[in-house]
Amino acid sequence: MNGLASPILSVRNLSVRFGALVAVDDVSFDAAAGCVTSVIGPNGAGKSTLFNLISGALAPTAGSMHFAGRDVSGKSPPAMLAAGLSRSFQITNLFFDLTVFENLRLAAQFLEPGARVLQPVGRSERARARVSHLIERFSLDTKAGELAGHLSHGEQRRLEIAVALASEPKMLLLDEPTQGMSHADTRETADLIRSLVGDVSILLIEHDVDLVMDLSDHVIVMAQGRKIAEGTAREVRGNRAVQVAYFGEARGADAT
Repeated sequence: MNGLASPILSVRNLSVRFGALVAVDDVSFDAAAGCVTSVIGPNGAGKSTLFNLISGALAPTAGSMHFAGRDVSGKSPPAMLAAGLSRSFQITNLFFDLTVFENLRLAAQFLEPGARVLQPVGRSERARARVSHLIERFSLDTKAGELAGHLSHGEQRRLEIAVALASEPKMLLLDEPTQGMSHADTRETADLIRSLVGDVSILLIEHDVDLVMDLSDHVIVMAQGRKIAEGTAREVRGNRAVQVAYFGEARGADAT
């Protein structure tokens, strides 16, 4: 365990098996509230499968999870969203034939309680207020009426993060949010993620190791479905097992 105070998410001995393949093998960690916790590892390490387990998209073969003080082991994605955990996906997951406003409006409808979920859009005051806030927060004012499919790749990824935040989650899971981005878009996304800290706890999968090391309060390293190391960015950089997993041999602490 990492010894962090006030974990919002506690994962214990989480595993999932597909036939003879153990995709996630006995993984345990804590993610602290109000912090950025990142999961890194080579291709095929089990990172996205771990996210699918945490978000409820997959049921674990073994292990348990506690989120915000509640046992959420094996809960469905809607139940996890209701508990306060929202995620973005590695592949952009938007309604491309709807406008930016409409994508956000659909996601924010979750905020309307009970029977009010089905009320006319114009009467959903809380949801509309959330959409207005996100449009301003994510600098989407000039894009609000534009179809999501007409946005640039960087704008779509930014909108997807805004959509994931529409339900006012306690924790946001970001699965490779800078994938396919230009250097400029990557820098903007890093600044955006940094700005969210304090409003929401973040669990991040990201292939850009330098970005991870710059953003993260705590880093978890996976290889072949298992957690092989965790700690601060400095601790992880100097870990021999991490160097072997990434490079096939131990290298100096500055090699990453």
